[in-house]
Amino acid sequence: MDEREHNMGENNSGDGQRMPGEPDFSNRGQKPVRGGGGPQGGVHRDHMRWEAQQRPMQEPATQVGPAVQPTQPAQPAQPVQPSSQPFPQQQSPQQSPQPTSVQAPPQPPQGPTTPAGPGQEPFADPYQPQLSNQPQEKKRWSTPAVAALLLAGAVVASAVTYVGMDSINGNQASNNATSSFDNSNSGSKSSQDKKASNPVKPGSTTDIANKVLPSVVSIRVMTSRGGEEGSGSVISSDGLILTNNHVVAGAQDGRAKMEVTLNDGRTFEAEVVATDPPTDIAVIKAKNVTDLQPIEFGDSDMVNVGEDVMAIGSPLGLSATVTTGIVSAKNRPVQASGEDGGEASLIDAIQTDASINPGNSGGALVDMEGKLVGIPSVIASTGGGEVAGSIGLGFAIPINQAERISKQLIDNGKAEHPIIGAKVDTRSSENGAVIADVNKDSPADKAGLKKGDLVTHVDDRRVDSGVGLIAAIRSHAVGDKVKLKVKDGPDGEEREVELTLTAAE
Repeated sequence: MDEREHNMGENNSGDGQRMPGEPDFSNRGQKPVRGGGGPQGGVHRDHMRWEAQQRPMQEPATQVGPAVQPTQPAQPAQPVQPSSQPFPQQQSPQQSPQPTSVQAPPQPPQGPTTPAGPGQEPFADPYQPQLSNQPQEKKRWSTPAVAALLLAGAVVASAVTYVGMDSINGNQASNNATSSFDNSNSGSKSSQDKKASNPVKPGSTTDIANKVLPSVVSIRVMTSRGGEEGSGSVISSDGLILTNNHVVAGAQDGRAKMEVTLNDGRTFEAEVVATDPPTDIAVIKAKNVTDLQPIEFGDSDMVNVGEDVMAIGSPLGLSATVTTGIVSAKNRPVQASGEDGGEASLIDAIQTDASINPGNSGGALVDMEGKLVGIPSVIASTGGGEVAGSIGLGFAIPINQAERISKQLIDNGKAEHPIIGAKVDTRSSENGAVIADVNKDSPADKAGLKKGDLVTHVDDRRVDSGVGLIAAIRSHAVGDKVKLKVKDGPDGEEREVELTLTAAE
């Protein structure tokens, strides 16, 4: 078979290349991009990986945020003489009693001060760094001298606070004004005693998060070479968990230790039930547990573009992380290369701008009823590198497809994939899917498809590439009837054919 063709009769998922970047996920007319995405960016499976030779993972907080250079140790602050008038330009609204004067101890030599204007004394601003082109001599101060300076500063600061509060109270008494201090909870006995949170509004994001969090777990796979981290959704009370194949692939055949951590902190060993690399779906089972809370399945076909959604998972190892966004698009054909020589996957994805990062793989994308509508699997990036972060382009496997595949994995240990029985050119630049060849006696053959035909629609769905046709067919089940709109070449007349999908052998 020509390398430019995909045999849908053999259920070939693709050549394993990463897409060159948004928005052309079909890779139409482009050379394959392999490896880490290259300088043009690409799509990445959003799990976490670490190598065995590296140091143990640090606390998650040290891994979040933009990379920065280590800061130099801070230099000792230069003591400054407290001013009895810290804000000389500010006038009190009304005259207040002057604070009792305090005799300051002998002061050490002052540091650099800000230049004084005409008729003004130099003023050293303790809040601004003192800059100078001349090298400064380092000064050392004894502990008693520093303590005396801090004490004097505290006394002056308290005096200023008193004056300011006196003015507020004075205005309040004369003008019957209210302020934020009147309703402050800082001194509220009830809030301090109860430690209660704000009331949760039914149907709010907080309400949905509280409902879904107990059904989402963190997954950790540890091998002799390193490990993987991801997320999963509980689908049975006795421990069945739905996740991505690429999260747990290293734990197949007992080659690694795998454990899951629940939202309540409990940790259980787990084992792989079955996986399906072409669709990146896997089912695992936590051992010795009977009281898990299964997530509720939604209907991904009914999800609307623009609808609010919530992503829950363990990005960068931060378990029980909740992010929100919308459904940006549906029916996105997204292909991710196989890792370590593994099989590539092709998903007919829900696109979302809810923040998805490495570690979210296999977690939950839920609607605002808390129902599972997608399995986060892939994120797009704009630059090269092994690790990618969220840029608002995340992709999830629709739950209707994931539910169907997971049932087959649980019942039969493997999944069926629908095909039409034709080879498709995935590198063509035509606006549609070019049929490269047709298998004899296949559904495509029986429907009258032939080499050179251009498929433009599957039912009412527009198809703009060969990868798009494969993804559209995989979103159906074996035995489904579909209607294809076909042209006899790019400039040919359009016709409609109907065929019944069969299972790949």
